[in-house]
Amino acid sequence: MSKALRVPITETEAPRFTANHKLLLSQVVAALVEDGMLSRADSERVLVDARSAQGRLDLNPLVVVANLKPKHAKQAGKTLTLELLTEWLAEQAGLPYLKIDPMKIKMTEVTDVIGQAYAQRYKILPVAVTADEVVLATSEPFVDGWIHDLSRILRKDIQRVVANPLDVSRFLMEFYGVTRSVRKAKEGKEGKDVSSRIINFEQLLELGKSAQLGADDQHIVQIVDWLLQYAFEQRASDIHLEPRREMSNVRFRIDGVMHKTFELPTPVMVAVTSRIKVLGRMDLAEKRRPQDGRLKARSPSGREVEMRLSTMPTAFGEKVVMRIFDPDIVVKEFSQLGFSEREGKLWEEMISVPHGIVLVTGPTGSGKTTTLYSTLKRLATPDMNVCTVEDPIEMVSPEFNQMQVHHQIDLGFAEGVRTLLRQDPDIIMVGEIRDLETAQMAIQASLTGHLVLSTLHTNDAPSALQRLMDLGAPYYLLQGTIVGIMAQRLVRTLCPHCKSVNAAPDETKWKALTHPWRVEMPAKIGKPVGCLECRKTGFLGRTGIYEMFRVTPTLRSMIHPSVEMSKFSEAALKEGMRPLRLSAATHVARGVTTMEEVLGVLPPID
Repeated sequence: MSKALRVPITETEAPRFTANHKLLLSQVVAALVEDGMLSRADSERVLVDARSAQGRLDLNPLVVVANLKPKHAKQAGKTLTLELLTEWLAEQAGLPYLKIDPMKIKMTEVTDVIGQAYAQRYKILPVAVTADEVVLATSEPFVDGWIHDLSRILRKDIQRVVANPLDVSRFLMEFYGVTRSVRKAKEGKEGKDVSSRIINFEQLLELGKSAQLGADDQHIVQIVDWLLQYAFEQRASDIHLEPRREMSNVRFRIDGVMHKTFELPTPVMVAVTSRIKVLGRMDLAEKRRPQDGRLKARSPSGREVEMRLSTMPTAFGEKVVMRIFDPDIVVKEFSQLGFSEREGKLWEEMISVPHGIVLVTGPTGSGKTTTLYSTLKRLATPDMNVCTVEDPIEMVSPEFNQMQVHHQIDLGFAEGVRTLLRQDPDIIMVGEIRDLETAQMAIQASLTGHLVLSTLHTNDAPSALQRLMDLGAPYYLLQGTIVGIMAQRLVRTLCPHCKSVNAAPDETKWKALTHPWRVEMPAKIGKPVGCLECRKTGFLGRTGIYEMFRVTPTLRSMIHPSVEMSKFSEAALKEGMRPLRLSAATHVARGVTTMEEVLGVLPPID
């Protein structure tokens, strides 16, 4: 090993850090060894690897160390990640640590403070601006010669925070690139008819391949490209583009909660909307009527993601909602759906029957699509012909045959099921039973030897039977065809990386949750904390809570137009139905979610 790369043994051999000088790998490694975070063996490995790798010494030393994933010398099982190293560096510099969250930064404001060339020269990123001060993120906290000059020019106090060097580099490019694209698009230097050059799109958008952010052409293309990539990274389920009089909003729905993400000048939003409509093969000229479309995008990592597009005319222009159907999220293994062992076994029994109707109920956004697609994926074996009729097709899947409803040509759910019956199906999925004709076709399909899966919008599982009878379905046919019904809701789950499991439960809320059943209150429950993984929200992902029952002979005999649903529900409970509230209480007791979360989605008690 060369003398230049040798790890200093004591502070007398080399100073820990050099004032107003970039970080040196040897100094960083020596300090980590001295602080007991890096073993000597790993330190030698880091330096040898850095010397042997061409161009590696140009990287920030923290990145070089983190790339080898060394173990924490004092804390067993812990790896020295880049974020952990950045926090350590912030402590060394006596500065606050910041994990950059673009959703909390006003991009257009911070990029007006200093120019991109100056920011890149000193590797500083503005993250907040007030009347009196500017907060700048840096990964070189010991380089501070620029502070005095910048403070004098801006006439503001300069506050520094230490951030991940990769984040600083990435967001330097993205923030300035996106805002430059917005500015150029607003100035109209890009041709007003950006979409007219897009001649033959096959609904597969290759993200990240349009051009580097900030190129002088295709500014609208780049803005859309960035929005989609960012939505995928943030696990958004919906993107909302909301036009306003002057500045329009971009909002993401993440784990069921809306977050304001970005603001665009309204003329730019109009151009962005036009770009999305072209990609979704929608009528660009029609702005007065709602339209639907779909788009498939491929992220730079190669993952294909489908999106359903919907436009709606508003006071200030067309509002666009893009619902994202990520295969990693929409289609899950049964173990990931949130079924308890008992619920999973019961659902398996219901979907394993050769013929009959199985219903999934719940309001919009309660996870019915995820449950049905995951179930169909399980059932679609090579010896099964699985067919669906949907409005719209939520996610194209190669395992089964999917038909799109088209009301303009009188192809509704009922006509779709009628067609599928001539296609020799084994299993049929009807997107939703909305009218008597569709209900009759579903019943007919089940009577002729097919398993039919479908959805209804009801508050609980027993109410589905009342809804079908209200539509006009004969009770005696329902007696012979309904196999089982499941109601469900989605709740946010506590982040496994930071949640506390030692919180004392609120007795009043517990009684409200489990009323009218007497359920023993757990001694401790989970509580949200907040960390980098969950973006300081305390929640990461969602899971289902379920209420399901099989139609037993006792319940079958009670299916009658004059039946009281309260008595039917009581009988279902005696036959083994576990209500939504008890399923929710189990999740709370296990520390999966909180009482506030489940109380927010449960139907009210009559």
